[in-house]
Amino acid sequence: MDRSWAERRIAELTATIRHHEYLYYVRNEPEISDAAFDGLMEELKRLEAAFPDLRRPDSPTQRVGGAAAPDFAKVPHQPPMYSLDNAFSEADLRDFDRRVREGLGGEPVAYVCELKIDGLSISLRYEDGLFVQGATRGDGEIGEDVTENLRTIGSIPLRLDGSEAPVPPRLIVRGEVFMTKQVLEELNAALAAEGKPLLQNPRNAAAGGLRQKDPRKTRERRLDAFLYQVAEADQLGFSDHWSALERLAVWRFKVNPHRRLAGSIDEVIDWIKGWQERRHDLPYEIDGLVIKVNDLSQQRRLGFTSKFPRWAIAYKFPAEERETTVVGISLEVGRTGVVTPAAELAPVRIAGTTVKRATLHNEDYIREKDIRIGDTVIVRKAGEIIPEVVRVVLEKRPPDAQPWSFPAECPACGAELVRPEGEAAVRCTNSLCPAQQYRAILHFASRDAMNIEGLGEALVQSLLEHGLIEDAADLYRLREKRDALLSLERMGEKSVENLLAAIDATRQNPLHRLIFALGIRHVGERAARLLADHFGSMEAIEQAGLDELTAIPGLGPKIAESVRSYFASPRSHQLLAKLRAAGVNMVGEKKTGPAEGPLAGMTVVVTGTLARWGRKEIEALIQELGGKAAGSVSRKTSFVVAGEAAGSKLKKAQELGIPVLTEDEFYVRYVQG
Repeated sequence: MDRSWAERRIAELTATIRHHEYLYYVRNEPEISDAAFDGLMEELKRLEAAFPDLRRPDSPTQRVGGAAAPDFAKVPHQPPMYSLDNAFSEADLRDFDRRVREGLGGEPVAYVCELKIDGLSISLRYEDGLFVQGATRGDGEIGEDVTENLRTIGSIPLRLDGSEAPVPPRLIVRGEVFMTKQVLEELNAALAAEGKPLLQNPRNAAAGGLRQKDPRKTRERRLDAFLYQVAEADQLGFSDHWSALERLAVWRFKVNPHRRLAGSIDEVIDWIKGWQERRHDLPYEIDGLVIKVNDLSQQRRLGFTSKFPRWAIAYKFPAEERETTVVGISLEVGRTGVVTPAAELAPVRIAGTTVKRATLHNEDYIREKDIRIGDTVIVRKAGEIIPEVVRVVLEKRPPDAQPWSFPAECPACGAELVRPEGEAAVRCTNSLCPAQQYRAILHFASRDAMNIEGLGEALVQSLLEHGLIEDAADLYRLREKRDALLSLERMGEKSVENLLAAIDATRQNPLHRLIFALGIRHVGERAARLLADHFGSMEAIEQAGLDELTAIPGLGPKIAESVRSYFASPRSHQLLAKLRAAGVNMVGEKKTGPAEGPLAGMTVVVTGTLARWGRKEIEALIQELGGKAAGSVSRKTSFVVAGEAAGSKLKKAQELGIPVLTEDEFYVRYVQG
């Protein structure tokens, strides 16, 4: 094959494929069949295989070209990716408009109105038109490098088209990765056929898909992306946000077509009202609308608060409420024996999805709202995700509807149900309850615990039903039962070997993961780390007395009593003995020396909602800086980091005279400096 001809043909194929990718993924106007497109791609692959040095990093064949990532590197955002302040009513929007006009001295202002896509925020960096790096939003200051996963999304160009407008040497674009409703339905249909857990909603499915370690798995999620902002657009010669959006479309980014340039807040409000119901007709989910000052010089003058830009706001749709009927009340037994009631509902459409079930939390919740089988109730989705019963429509109550109360026996095993004094939860007293074992094994295998990939709800249920396991420790003996595994439905040679390899890989997990995986009541990830760091081995924890446990800073008497109770149980001894025999790691690195870092020797309590970090992230950061993240305020607390809606912990800190920092003060004093 002639090299010069191959080079020309590769260039032709690359240009042709890019053109058809743009038509298919961005414009939704394909000109050729899938088979014809696949033929072009296969020809390009063959030519690049014959001449590997002619394969370019922006070749269409490289959309799934990267290796699986063992972990995601951290990426600093320059400029930061700020979150937006929220508006929940027309009054909030008018107040925002008033602040904007006052900040601009009363001069005219125009707003750009855009849909707020319910997905995962991303930042893309292009050098000389070539896509070189993509990252998640993270905390706004630092995100995670997901470049290889973003390459799999067809609507994200690997090289920008500068034929109609020149591309700057360096370009940073922000946007949102999302999953369409149709893709979610199709993926869930396939998962249901395989007996695997379903994806809960498009947002979580998109976020989980983008953070897959293997780009091939990301590609299977069939994600999409809208781009909505040019970072530091004024420095690239743009005068307003609207023209920057139009330029993104010229460079062949996918820009949402549903946007409006409004000359007043009245026009903004009219536009919002129009989307209140129409949003469910969209092929993707939106959770509100975004309003931005259009003029970039005005944006610059308005500036930022410590958390939000003053020139933009996100209007959040109110939770939708619908009327339906309670056809039954069911009970679910959790891994610690807590029995949670749920209302079985006549199907009702809320916020674009069909709702058939709503949590009822506990016995007090049912009694307080007086919820009865047969009642007509008002249901809404809390945070657009979790269905809940708001109230009973008493005037529609059937005359024969009776008050509901908890049964005396566990629905899963028939053991006595008890409600400990001072608690809202009702519990099953049988530690061998099959429902508890099922939930305990699922928890043991979950991502934050032992992280056994591929061990989902249906498979755990099947293993229990066929007698292949009785508890989590039996998972490590499944290799001895390989033939029995192969006889299970949808478990072929490859599936079985993948499962066994995933289980084997967890034998050497860090000690704190195993402690958390045991499912000890009240022991979360933070407490598990404290125990692992303090004792250094499972044996030392087993032998520890209550006084020693209580003395660990940040653990607290409630957790200490729960730990002591767990390790005093003969059943726990049996489980740990089986795990030891299976070769599961029982030791860690005992941290006895003085902590290093700016927080060395300090105990920090975090309370309220933070804009920069999630709770797990800031507690991990405190530990990295040498400090201890505690769950309650005491005289031993060094200081408290308080976010929005801080409650009793903040009040107690103020009563005790303990210093209180905002998250920005904490960042400047201990992280940045």
